[in-house]
Amino acid sequence: MNYTAPMLTLPATAEAFGTPSSAQAWLLNGTPLGLAALLLVAGALADAHGRRRVFLLGTLALGVTTALGAFAGTTALFTAARIAQGAASAAILAGSLGLLADAYPSGRDRIRATGVWGASVSAGIALGPLLAAVLSLADWRLAYLALGAATLATAVTGARTLTPPRTGGGGGPASTPTGSGGGPAPSPERTADTLAPERTANAPAPSPAGRAGGGGRPDLAGATTLALALGALLTALTLGRDGWLRPAVGVLLLASAVLLALFVAVERRRKAPMIDLGLLRRPAFRASTVGALFTGLAVIGLFSVLPSLLMRGQGVAPLAAAGLFVLWSGTSFVVALQARRLAGRISAPYQLALGFVLSAAGVLPLLGTVDAPAVPWPRLMAGLVVAGAGSGLLNAALPRLAVDSVPPERAAMGSGANNTARYIGSAAGVALMLALSATDPDTAFAASAALALAGAALTVAGSPRR
Repeated sequence: MNYTAPMLTLPATAEAFGTPSSAQAWLLNGTPLGLAALLLVAGALADAHGRRRVFLLGTLALGVTTALGAFAGTTALFTAARIAQGAASAAILAGSLGLLADAYPSGRDRIRATGVWGASVSAGIALGPLLAAVLSLADWRLAYLALGAATLATAVTGARTLTPPRTGGGGGPASTPTGSGGGPAPSPERTADTLAPERTANAPAPSPAGRAGGGGRPDLAGATTLALALGALLTALTLGRDGWLRPAVGVLLLASAVLLALFVAVERRRKAPMIDLGLLRRPAFRASTVGALFTGLAVIGLFSVLPSLLMRGQGVAPLAAAGLFVLWSGTSFVVALQARRLAGRISAPYQLALGFVLSAAGVLPLLGTVDAPAVPWPRLMAGLVVAGAGSGLLNAALPRLAVDSVPPERAAMGSGANNTARYIGSAAGVALMLALSATDPDTAFAASAALALAGAALTVAGSPRR
């Protein structure tokens, strides 16, 4: 809800701050920037210091920073608050999937649990704009105050209901069933393409992700280079709406590429990196990462700006725009809940591909809807339902594949890497869609459909066949 609330408050927020159109992408991209920069660090900290602890601290921080964002008076302060909310959300996302991996080690229970997790994401995406649209009738700031209060209540409830870890000292990772040698117990459903070979009884267990020499220090060098690379990329895409051939755009894109290469070099040199690049040799992990990246680029990027496009291009009222968004995200919620029925019939990478294809098929009917003389409601609603079904399949498959594609002791790292790719994609996608739609909204729709089809092809390329 916190992530999607600005989609409906964007016009009012920009007016209150006097934000020029060329800078409005930052009002939406603050949270995904914070998420993408710190999700891997959060995953490492959750594995090293306890998933419950990281989850609860993140929930508390999100409640405080969301409420503080309501009092911002400038674009810069609001964006800073949103970046802080993204950092807090990183802890929540990494910790929550790690907790699911602990509670449901394998099998159909995990499939059902991750399906509910994905459906909850869809529900929050749907309700955020609806809440913002209703409260913004009085004042757009009320949405952030309400979300901050609700998040703080969640933190209190979680502290009372989540079971503390059973390991000595209370600060380590949440306990998991153990097998020989003290490592996680092998699951009968583990396969060669998703999990590492079993350790022998005499082999030492690998240290949790993110420990530097056993000290559990976060990989700040890696986080910094990744954040700078993403910041340079987003700035380039934001400036691109005023001309893609401008020297500043090229310099920023080059800087982003150099910083990304530096990030890879930093991670390869560390004994305990926040992301083990060796995991990319796993076909299932590659499919999970690519699927998350293109989900952000093609799906989240477009639908983050669609309400604003309809309000400005067609004069659609905020509540009506929220209703259309709920149609898309509500369909996603229902499909994500029912997607567990596909388990055993279709592998997660191919479920991702199907989700991308449906998303592209739903976006194509949107062509011409923003500039039409009147809103073509039947075509618009049909496209949103089809695209929502695709989004539901993506939301259900991604968390399952994220934790199944890595060893159990790296579950939080797997979820962190998956969500990092998703929010890097969404941040870049928002900036790209806003830039493309500045001249012609149909260009943004066509780009979204093309990216979705590319995501489908890349997800299944090299994936384990089933």
